[in-house]
Amino acid sequence: MKPFGGQLRWALILYVFLISAMSYLDRVNLSIAGPTIQREFGLTNVQLGYVFSALIWGYALFQAPGGRLADLFGPRRVLTFGILWWSVFTALTAVVPAGVAGAMFLLIAARFLLGAGEAVMFPASNRLVASWIPTGERGIANGIVFGGVGAGSALAPPLITWIIVNWGWRWSFYLRVPMGIVVALLWYLLARDTPRSHPWATKREIDRIEAGIPAGARGAAPGKAASWRTIFGNKDILFVTLSYFAFGYSAWIFFTWFYKYLKDVRGLDLKSSAFYSMLPFLGMALCSPLGGWIADVLTKHFGRRVGRCGVGVVGMAGAAAFITLGTQAQSAQLASIFLALGIGAEYLALSSYWAVTADIAGRSAGSVSGLMNMGNQVAGAITAILTPWIAQKFGWTASFLVAAGLCALGALAWLLVDPNARLEPERDIMPEA
Repeated sequence: MKPFGGQLRWALILYVFLISAMSYLDRVNLSIAGPTIQREFGLTNVQLGYVFSALIWGYALFQAPGGRLADLFGPRRVLTFGILWWSVFTALTAVVPAGVAGAMFLLIAARFLLGAGEAVMFPASNRLVASWIPTGERGIANGIVFGGVGAGSALAPPLITWIIVNWGWRWSFYLRVPMGIVVALLWYLLARDTPRSHPWATKREIDRIEAGIPAGARGAAPGKAASWRTIFGNKDILFVTLSYFAFGYSAWIFFTWFYKYLKDVRGLDLKSSAFYSMLPFLGMALCSPLGGWIADVLTKHFGRRVGRCGVGVVGMAGAAAFITLGTQAQSAQLASIFLALGIGAEYLALSSYWAVTADIAGRSAGSVSGLMNMGNQVAGAITAILTPWIAQKFGWTASFLVAAGLCALGALAWLLVDPNARLEPERDIMPEA
């Protein structure tokens, strides 16, 4: 009897969920510690925005290269290296002393390099999904993976706040190193790049997986990927990337400025801010797998047009509506609930982005999803800097309304995507070294 009883693919997905949650602890910890760091280092809101955006720029610029690495060397090795890399640079953020000249630039450098390491996370996981998960299960699989985003982000406010209150903000960064080492080693021991290369995969599970994967991507080992010319020439990938740009702009407000918004603008104290800032991330954690499940059910009964694109349209349109309502709420508590519903609606659509790129790209899923996620993260880098600027000039309501408007445009972009398209032709898929 082999471990996991023919459900090995789901064990791998659950472990990627844990890695996903851990990676977002590293991102949100700066947002929670931001006011403390701002006072200690004497930073303005705009300067703190530069520090926030440094991680996002590093993350964004290395998305496509990170995805290509996953296609060439496989998610097992690439994720192992990535976890170790980003754990070290998380800790190095806290090493920067407040009193030295150029401290802000050292913070920016540490966060940029942290982001560069984390860039492999989701392109590598999507490459794993393309090899291990049948098409009909990719919605829920990606929903579980990205549920880790919400879980890690929801855990961060109370956990990081407790560490800051009791030990100081630097320890919330230092503790990530031993955690990262353990998680990386366990991943390397558990994972393999393809079902046929895993000693614990049963014949029945391998047959089930391969029956649900397009022939061109079936059992595809690392080392092959479509040319960049083919990828950039595919209009469906470009429209999905455009929509994911809109997704990223609005989502990253919650990862950067939301905690500070509740505390400084809405007037909540530290503990109340920690509680209410959890709500959007709980919405992410719940709605990501729920959206994936809904997408798979609709895809099974009505096809990908409804199950992937339809869920994308509804999720992004719902986000636009709820974020707009959140800006009009008078109480901080009600505003938090509406905004949490907005990001929850957005995350209903999340798995559709990654399922569609895995379906379209096949063995090039790492590269294609890396390109798509680059669009998302460039938007995140822009919102980290642009949000406080808009708030300073026009007020915080305007900052959130810009995000709502982009969500509406993201919903429209889904209408132009053909989820049944494939990267072509297969002769374009060739070894790279």
